[in-house]
Amino acid sequence: MKYIRVYTDSEGLSHFEDRDIEFAEVDFAPPAPSVFLSTFYQASRYVFFLIPPGWFGDWHPAPHKQIFFFLSGKTEVKVSDGEIRLFGPGSVMLLEDTEGQGHVTRVIGEEEVLAAIVQLPD
Repeated sequence: MKYIRVYTDSEGLSHFEDRDIEFAEVDFAPPAPSVFLSTFYQASRYVFFLIPPGWFGDWHPAPHKQIFFFLSGKTEVKVSDGEIRLFGPGSVMLLEDTEGQGHVTRVIGEEEVLAAIVQLPD
């Protein structure tokens, strides 16, 4: 499984980084058969996030270290180096750019964007 990390460099500029999640076979819920799990990560809280068509968020840092799970709609995110990526249903994005310039977010199309956000400890 892949996800995209958005982070801030030492100069306060944001960038994308492609990351992989590795899975290991685990006897998670006996007597059910084994499943494959990633590493467990600490989480502090979660929220559902809904933004309307046409929404535009100019340069802003993430309010908290958090991971987005996109459920519906399409979002375009631009980072400081000019790279733009599109996120739609099934996309996963880890936002760690809590300082510096941040990123730009835009809803693409006529559908609202629904995401689940899990906030992570600093």
